[in-house]
Amino acid sequence: MPFDLAKSATHRLARAAKAQRARSGAHLTAIGLYPGQEHVLKALSTGEAKTMSALAAELGVQPPTVTKMVTRLAAGGFVLRQTSEVDGRLARVSLTETGRALLGDIDKLYKRVEKEALAGFDDKDRKRIRKLLKKMEKNLLAAQGIDLPEEPDDLLDIEEAAE
Repeated sequence: MPFDLAKSATHRLARAAKAQRARSGAHLTAIGLYPGQEHVLKALSTGEAKTMSALAAELGVQPPTVTKMVTRLAAGGFVLRQTSEVDGRLARVSLTETGRALLGDIDKLYKRVEKEALAGFDDKDRKRIRKLLKKMEKNLLAAQGIDLPEEPDDLLDIEEAAE
């Protein structure tokens, strides 16, 4: 019997991820960002300048991807890229005031998308789906020989986070 992709959990996951990305993308466009750029801004939200390689590692992407995103963000005035005076090959990236001002908007739009995605789910279902998705992620990473870093299981519910 052939594998029925349409009935598989991984297919549903991919479809849900695509829908989430499209919905988030619409909100991001409204504040002047492309999907994925918000992750760079959030990674820099600690206020500490980071190297391009550190950003790539934190975001789980290749360095050329970070370079392209940082170049676009710098052109938009959201980040500042400064070359090291000691080593010209090393660049550190930090948020500008314009970029820092978007952090609240990014949080609001992700809370909105989370609320939309989980509409109709009760608290128990929300916690269960987070646990199941975390387990799927852990399984898929383990198949690649990668360990998922430990995170607290008691994530805030969307209503608590929105307060």
